[in-house]
Amino acid sequence: MILIILDTRFPGAPPMLELRNVQVLYDRAIEAVRDVSLAVPEGQMIALLGSNGAGKSTILKAISGVLYQENGEIMSGSVALDGKPISGLQPGDIVRKGIIQVPEGRALFAQLTAEENLLMGGITRSRADSRAAMDMVYDLFPRVKERRHQTAGYLSGGEQQMVAIGRALMANPSLLMLDEPSLGLAPQVVDTIFDAILNLNQSSGVTVLLVEQNAQLALDVASYGYIIENGRIVLDGTVETLRKNDDVQEFYLGMSGGERKSMRDVKHYKRRKRWLS
Repeated sequence: MILIILDTRFPGAPPMLELRNVQVLYDRAIEAVRDVSLAVPEGQMIALLGSNGAGKSTILKAISGVLYQENGEIMSGSVALDGKPISGLQPGDIVRKGIIQVPEGRALFAQLTAEENLLMGGITRSRADSRAAMDMVYDLFPRVKERRHQTAGYLSGGEQQMVAIGRALMANPSLLMLDEPSLGLAPQVVDTIFDAILNLNQSSGVTVLLVEQNAQLALDVASYGYIIENGRIVLDGTVETLRKNDDVQEFYLGMSGGERKSMRDVKHYKRRKRWLS
């Protein structure tokens, strides 16, 4: 069955990826995601923002089909790629459809070299295609090329993140999902990685779903964003709209009245978020 649904947030064509009213439970008891709907148009970079534990990673796992590893399950709602349901498919089948996730924490094969990790990402492709993809990764991340023969477990955190993204790109994704790519990295390294992601999106047209706690960083590169709290989408809009929202400024950008606040002021700010009223 093909679901042809035009999303009013992105007029003109059905989204590449669409979640409609998705509910996820762990152990059939703990509700992690409730009634989540979001759309990812082809060729765009979409940000999913929220604090730790808000449900961001659960949404990515639901899309990738790996919830079962943590006794999670989609209890209701649908996930569709190009109008076709993918809920219930095996993770390998979802990967073959072009959805590739870079997990939080990178999850490299620590005993393999950087280049061997890349080759694992392109294992389903021909030798020629794999070689071309590896050259593309090395062009995108010259540091990885320099370290390609080093054991992945001994690389720096930033180098490991570059390898993890490169491994995902080896599979030629149509939709790249990134889970907290800035986590634990130095600002200069984060800039390098996000410049590469933005270049990839703009020059190659790879669609990106970006999960981030760093709202400022995500809003700098994305075109549209969703904010999730306590497992529910509480706000969405273009990055320009989100930047102007008083609650987003106050609780996610650390600003009030266009001026940056101290972390102490943000921590002790007591006004109730309007979207929770």
